[in-house]
Amino acid sequence: MQNNNIHSAVGVGLRHPHLDFFAQNPDHLSWLEVHSENFFEVNSLARKQLRSIRQQHDVSCHGVGLSLGSVQTPDSSHLQALVDLVNELQPTMVSDHLSWSENGGVHFNDLLPLPYTEEALQVFVRNVMQVQDALQRPLLIENPSSYLRFNHSTIAEWEFLNEVQRRTDCHLLLDLNNIYVSSLNHDFDAQHYLNAITHSAVKEIHLAGFTVKEIQNKKIWIDTHSTHVCKEVWDLYRTWNQTNPTVPTLIEWDTDIPEPQILLGEAHKASIIINEISNVQVA
Repeated sequence: MQNNNIHSAVGVGLRHPHLDFFAQNPDHLSWLEVHSENFFEVNSLARKQLRSIRQQHDVSCHGVGLSLGSVQTPDSSHLQALVDLVNELQPTMVSDHLSWSENGGVHFNDLLPLPYTEEALQVFVRNVMQVQDALQRPLLIENPSSYLRFNHSTIAEWEFLNEVQRRTDCHLLLDLNNIYVSSLNHDFDAQHYLNAITHSAVKEIHLAGFTVKEIQNKKIWIDTHSTHVCKEVWDLYRTWNQTNPTVPTLIEWDTDIPEPQILLGEAHKASIIINEISNVQVA
């Protein structure tokens, strides 16, 4: 059973402090999203709890470690652990990022940016195809937040994503907070980004909060997932929903994790927007 105040399309990121809450309160949401790598250990308590939660909720697996932008192909042991998790959970969606985080066996605790070039595009496409072949399902690829740009990039980020999708038949995960953060850091129009993306390929939306820091007298907007969704991102979400069918929408909150009721409050805000637009369209 689901709380009638929250639309069935809206979920939240399931983090370890909230495992007990959602295991014991299955009626608040219809779906939850987990970071895949946190549940790779088959016999861990977290994996056992997730099995129980999966009986009451749809689950999506969101990865941070495939390093799809690396020159090397995805690590075979990591990929096998993901395949095993997906085979057990049968999640509604499996996703990862337009980024890289591993080189020569050295792993970085960040989602690092790619140069948007034809060469990088070919590498990324190859790696997405390998993962999709192993999973026997399409991946969702998420747009990153970015704080620097490569001088030798020749392709706009939205064009790069569209071409990845065209060549691999993957799906897209559109993070509206990442678009907003990057638009401020790089002075582009967030709405132009939204308009340029292949809308039919978008199968999930992420919403989150950011932090503003000042470094050498310059402001930098950082996608920290540590606070409420801002008004401007809610506005982007409203605009998106006015012209596109409702897709699964996730509230992400990864640091300074609040009580579950705060997350549910953000999910309720997304539900209000979906319902208001639906009612207008019906009328």
